[in-house]
Amino acid sequence: MVDRRQLLVPRPGQDSGRNAGGDLDELRRSLSARTRRFRRSLYLRHIDLGSDGSEEWEITALLNPVYDIHRLGLFFTTTPRHADLLMITGAGARSMIGPLQRTLEAIARPFVVMAVGADAISGGMIAAGPDGSYAVVGGVGELAPVDVWVPGSPPSPFMILSGLLLAVGRLGAHSDPGATP
Repeated sequence: MVDRRQLLVPRPGQDSGRNAGGDLDELRRSLSARTRRFRRSLYLRHIDLGSDGSEEWEITALLNPVYDIHRLGLFFTTTPRHADLLMITGAGARSMIGPLQRTLEAIARPFVVMAVGADAISGGMIAAGPDGSYAVVGGVGELAPVDVWVPGSPPSPFMILSGLLLAVGRLGAHSDPGATP
């Protein structure tokens, strides 16, 4: 699993933590092997764990004619039982821990978890401060086994689409050049 610390830019002289979760190439190979069956189509389930709504606007934009994710074989589903990828937004509201756990139990195996936005990665402004917040856990990495982190506040539809394609091995360093998209 990729750690959210890998998204942070270290201060000079500070350990970057880039290898905190192990060898990144090995993690990419592992994710690629798990998602090999998703090459032609991918069903997405979105769950909001207390976001401000800005990420949802960008996710909705993926369905317009500019991005048109259906042409790439990417479809949203209303049930986790049909989903291959769980897309999580929000800071990780404590009141949503139960629904998230039920979703994770119901989702078909293997699956990929994608955290979308700064709130999902770190808890955002809600969890900021020396003592954090009583309302949120400070990012969804504490609640779910996140495979792909998409930074931004909010991330653009292009960034979200890039994260989706990276998750299934159609784009980036861990894609299989011999596979047909």
